[in-house]
Amino acid sequence: MNASRTIISASPLFNGLSEAQLRQLEQIGREVSAARNQTIFMEGDEGSGFYIVVSGRVKVFKTSAEGKEQILHIYGPGQPVGEVPVFAGQHFPANCQAVEKSRLLFFPRQAFIDLITAHPSLALNMLAVLSMRLRQFTVQVENLSLKEVPGRLASYLIYLAEEQENPRSVHLPISKGQLASLLGTIPETLSRIFNKMSAQGYIDVQAAEIVLKDRPALEELALTGRMVE
Repeated sequence: MNASRTIISASPLFNGLSEAQLRQLEQIGREVSAARNQTIFMEGDEGSGFYIVVSGRVKVFKTSAEGKEQILHIYGPGQPVGEVPVFAGQHFPANCQAVEKSRLLFFPRQAFIDLITAHPSLALNMLAVLSMRLRQFTVQVENLSLKEVPGRLASYLIYLAEEQENPRSVHLPISKGQLASLLGTIPETLSRIFNKMSAQGYIDVQAAEIVLKDRPALEELALTGRMVE
C-alpha cells in the first residue's frame, strides 16, 4: 500500500470504507507539494475542493485588518483541511499555510460529491468530523474568551497528552511563536507563563518536550483558567 492510500485509509473521513472505495478516492485525489511557509489557499478563494495532509503540518488562520494573525488549527498527517466548502459550496473561510515542508492530497469538490452520492457512508463520516471540529471550535472560543493564558496553555497541553497518548510528557508540534498565536497571546507573555508554570512545579520545559510534572494541578488549572498566586 502506497503512502497516499495509507493516509486515505487512516483518515477519519474515510473510516470503514472498502478497498474498492478507497481506490476510487485515490483516483480522484491529486498530490500537492508545499514548501515551508507556502500558502495553500487564502480566505475568500473559491472552495473548489479540500485537502488531506499526507506529510508535514499546516496551519489554518485568520488575519486582522492590523495584520495580527490568529491561528485556528494546526493539522498533521491524515487530517482533512478546508472540507467545509465541499458541503457549503462557498469560499474558504480562512487562510491555510504550510508550517513545514508538506505533501497533501487535493480532492476536487464535484468529483467528491459524486462519490458521496454513490456512497452515503462518506457523508456520515464527514458529518462526524465536522461535528468534532465544531466541538473543538467551541472549546477554543471558551478558552480565548473566558480563561487567562495559563488556563489556555494547560488545556492545550492536556489536549496534546491525549492526542499523543502520553500522560507524562508531550512534544510541541509547532514553534512557541505559533503556539502563542494559537492561544491568542504574544510570545513574550507565553514565555513568562512557561517559566512561571515551571517554577511552580506544573511542568518541566526541555525545548520542545514538556514534562507534565503535576497532571492533577494542570487539569485544575485548565478547568479554572487561573494559576494560584
